[in-house]
Amino acid sequence: MEKVENPRKLSLTVRFLFRWFVSSLGLWIAAGILGESINYQSELKVIVIAGLILAIVNTVIKPVVVLLSLPAILFSLGLFMIVINGLMVLLASTLYKPLEVNNFGAAMLAGMIIGLVNYLVLTILEDE
Repeated sequence: MEKVENPRKLSLTVRFLFRWFVSSLGLWIAAGILGESINYQSELKVIVIAGLILAIVNTVIKPVVVLLSLPAILFSLGLFMIVINGLMVLLASTLYKPLEVNNFGAAMLAGMIIGLVNYLVLTILEDE
């Protein structure tokens, strides 16, 4: 079996599956931390499907939103990305009703948690 040295060189399918896994894991952790602010009806399939929808939203819509809001991102020294991540979580919960996010603050915190999980998982994989 051939070993891939850099995770960024993986195929698009593997990278999307990785993004799906990290989104689902991040949503599950965020729901555990935020408690009643994010409700997934205690079903794992809701988190997995919501993670898929969030991965699709982050792959398709987020780059366009980031490009359009580039002046705000630069002016805020990148802090506006927290708002964009919250909007992506809210959009995913709007598209998939079994995932309930109570307010925008909870969505922003969930976006920060998902980003942190993504960073930690990527760091662990790059070290190995």
